[in-house]
Amino acid sequence: MTTVLPVTARRRLPRRVSGGSDAPVGTRSRSYRAMNVIVTIILSIGGIVMIAPLLWTFSTSLKTKEAVFALPPQWIPDPVQWETYIRVWTAGPLASGIWNSIIVSVSVTVVGTVTSAVAAFAFAKMRLPFKNIVFLAMLSAIMIPFPTIMIPQFKMFADAGMVDTLWPLILPGLFGNIVMIFFLRQFLDSVPDSIIEAAKLDGAGYLRIFFTLIFPAIRPAIAAQFILWFMAMWNDYLAPIIYLNSPEKQTLQLVIASFNATYASQTDYPLIMAASFIALVPVLVVFVVFQRQIIESVALSGSKA
Repeated sequence: MTTVLPVTARRRLPRRVSGGSDAPVGTRSRSYRAMNVIVTIILSIGGIVMIAPLLWTFSTSLKTKEAVFALPPQWIPDPVQWETYIRVWTAGPLASGIWNSIIVSVSVTVVGTVTSAVAAFAFAKMRLPFKNIVFLAMLSAIMIPFPTIMIPQFKMFADAGMVDTLWPLILPGLFGNIVMIFFLRQFLDSVPDSIIEAAKLDGAGYLRIFFTLIFPAIRPAIAAQFILWFMAMWNDYLAPIIYLNSPEKQTLQLVIASFNATYASQTDYPLIMAASFIALVPVLVVFVVFQRQIIESVALSGSKA
């Protein structure tokens, strides 16, 4: 027999949270807010720890040589030496290094992104013989470390007379990026095949289908992978140090290393830090502007892999 409580008794009972929880709504709400505060504090501390080296780099670039070794360390320079950022442009080939890095990074990422997207479309939506075998063989290349192919690749470019030019840094990336092809292929699985079949019935070719239908659909994924690839190319140090010898051909990372080798013995650390901070600015701007796409890229790659 079911016992019916009076209305006044039922009103005195605490409200329960849906889902079977025995805790009152007010208690769960307070615990949720407390957890958010704790998580925010932890993440804020982690963010401060991570950004501290960048702030220290900028602070050191504005100090005098003597102030760099001051104890206790000075986070706010006194006096501030802004002329270091003027002197850095004449202390080494910084401008040519920035220009060479722009040429390599932009050309590789722009052309390589297009070829990667087309390859991903072919692997995902086109009916090709042995395409799965070819795709698995391509993925197996990721397991081959670069030092394994470093010497044969150098000999190949040396025989072609391309050493001490930017071509060894550009040509391999023009044919696509394996990680980007894999990511975009997984992303294209969510695009229905009926759209492609309908376009084919209307007489559209594969290139028109790709640039008209597929490319706009996967544009967020392409943007995220483009940004990550640009950052990797901008910060690349190993390949440039292998192929580039002339100072006017060096990329920005080699110029920074040259600054370190030349001016560290003179304890001119403000100049080294100024050059390093200038090298960080493009990557920092790209990350701040496109951080949403970068986070979505990591989330999508984890959910679709």
